[in-house]
Parts: sequence; structure tokens; C-alpha cells
Amino acid sequence: MTAKVLVVNSGSSSIKYQLIELPAGTPIARGSVERIGEPEGRVTHHGPDSTEDRAEPVADHAAGMRAMLDSFASAGPDLATVELTAVGHRVVHGGERFTEPTLITDEVCAVIAELSSLAPLHNPANLRGIEVAREAFPEVPHVAVFDTAFHATLPEHAYTYAVPRDWRSEHGVRRYGFHGTSHAYVSRRAAELLDSEPSGVNVIVLHLGNGASVSAVKGGVCVDTSMGLTPLEGLVMGTRSGDVDPAVVFHMRRAAGLSVDELDDALNKGSGLLGLTGVNDMRELLKLVDGGDAEAALAFEVYCYRIRKYVGAYTAALGHVDAIVFTAGVGEHNPLVRETALRGLGTLGIRLDPERNDRNDAVVSAAGSHVAVLVVPTNEELEIAGQALALVEG
Repeated sequence: MTAKVLVVNSGSSSIKYQLIELPAGTPIARGSVERIGEPEGRVTHHGPDSTEDRAEPVADHAAGMRAMLDSFASAGPDLATVELTAVGHRVVHGGERFTEPTLITDEVCAVIAELSSLAPLHNPANLRGIEVAREAFPEVPHVAVFDTAFHATLPEHAYTYAVPRDWRSEHGVRRYGFHGTSHAYVSRRAAELLDSEPSGVNVIVLHLGNGASVSAVKGGVCVDTSMGLTPLEGLVMGTRSGDVDPAVVFHMRRAAGLSVDELDDALNKGSGLLGLTGVNDMRELLKLVDGGDAEAALAFEVYCYRIRKYVGAYTAALGHVDAIVFTAGVGEHNPLVRETALRGLGTLGIRLDPERNDRNDAVVSAAGSHVAVLVVPTNEELEIAGQALALVEG
């Protein structure tokens, strides 16, 4: 018996969505409503009947949801006639309260709102999408799938920061980790490529997009991850700094008089590749490198060196590694990043096949490499749909 699940990913100024038929995992339609709240928005919809791409004002998330419904009605399939089994929602931060998919109620919404202090850029936007979707589909079960949930298995020694006790007990300061739906999906797919059950393999997953994170997955269970209390920690990203000495914040407060909000904005939106080069897209960065830009060349080395350090650290944390797995936009499509990030790791049993790597094959490691190197396209929407359906039917 088939089921249809609508997946909604509501951001601060956009709504991305996909209608998926399960258990086959077939995408029926997908689209986005972007530039919400700006003078001119953009509505894009790819349906079975046709594709739409139009500019129109989208005042708020409620208007964005109406635009989505209009697109389904005109380009198919009409959601008024589709018997939805569930609506799955991506929520970035579940804190310690939500460690698995959760049926959304008014009480759950209230807790998601409370957790906004841990993810002020994400949870409020996620919640707005939930609220307007529940109004649009009041009779359909709505399920929250949390980015942090896959990392809830971190052992205490991995998630604990060496900070004052009251910070931890009263304010929830600890490592949570993010991109959990991607890490869950990709680590499971990696096990399939290795012809094994997830419980039988240890993998390091590198999710490299504009946001980037790495996880150590031991026998299907996440035991460490690079992002922390917020998505700022860890790898160098498009606009986020990743790991820095916390005292940088104090120094810039004293030396430059920057406010808390200015510091937050600089580290989250003005750092990473953007801060190093002025561009946050890896493709643009490599064009600068090819043109002889010394700052861009340095930024690329910094980016790849940080990945290499985490691969080494997580190899130690796991004891042995069966596969290194690259995913997301940069990880899936950039052979030079993979080659540079893994350069010099032959002593760990990691060797690339240059031709396979250049082709972006599923397996890019050389024959005889003790550690497989895989390229696995992520599918967070399918993971959310599957988890939502399992909860509703379970």
C-alpha cells in the first residue's frame, strides 16, 4: 500500500517542499517559495503535469503556503484531491527534549518555541511553517523531524563542554550537532554500498554544502559530530567560521567595540569562505584559485585542511573506519576537494582512484584501499518522509 507524504522545510525567508510517494521513495512534485517578505518573491514548482516559475509578492509564510497550494493546483497534483498520509517538517533544534520524530501538537509547538534560544535563526522559521501548514491541512498528522535527533546518541564525554556546571544544567550548553537527517540517511546508504548492515560498519560522513559538518558513526550510531551547541562550530563553511578560539569574541569586543549581535552576525554570516575571499560558493572560489588569487588558494587549503584534521580525529575516535563518505553539494560534485582533503592519509589506509574521483563515481577509492571512499547523494526530504510515515503508521 502506498502513502503520500508532504515534506516542508520552512526557513526564515523561504519554504521548500516535496511530495513523496512511499515506500518507493518516488518524488511526485517539488518546489520552493523564496524571498518571503521581500517586494518580489519567487515561486517555483516542478509537478507531473508542468513546471511553474513565477515572480509575485509573498508577504509572509501564510502567503507562501497559499502560493505552494496554488502551484500544486495548477501544475499538479492538486493537494485538495491527494490523500496525504502525513506532513513531515524539518526542525533544526530539538534540544534534549526531542530525540526522535514527534507528532506535532500545540504543546510540542510551545517547546519548539522555547528552544528558539538555542537556534534563533532557525526554530522560529521552522515553527512558522508548521503553524501555517497545520492550518492548511488540519486533518492530516504533522510530524517534526529534528536535525539534532540523530546525534542524541553521543556519549556524555563527547557532548559535554568543559564549562561551569550551571551553564550546562540551567542553560543547556552542550554539543547537539546538526544535519542529522542527512547523516542518518547517508550513513545507512553507505552501509548498503558496502553490502553490510549499518550495525556492521564504522563510517565518517562529510556533509559539505554551504553549511558543513562531519560525524563519526559507529555501527549505525553517531558517537561524535563537529557542530556543537549551534551550527557554528566545526568545519569551515560558506559563511560560518567553524572552530575558532572563543577568546576571539572577547578580543573583537574590546578591540573593535563590536556588539553581541555584530559578533554573531560576523561569525555566522560574514566568515568562512566569504570572510576569507569575498565569495561563499566553492565553484566561484575555485575560479579565483585558477586565476592565481593567493587569498582564494589559502582559503581552499584552510577548508580542506580542517576536513583532514577531523577525518584523523574521528578515525581515532572510532578505532577503525570502513568508509569515508562525501555528501551534499560540494562533497558530491567536487573531486578536487575530496582529493585535497584526503591527501597524505595513506598511512590511515585511505587511497583515492583519480579517474573514479574525477567521474564522481559512487566508489572513488583505489582498489586495495583499506578504507572505502564513497560519494553518496544525500536525500534529507526522503529521510524526513520515511521517519514521518514510520511514526504515523507505527
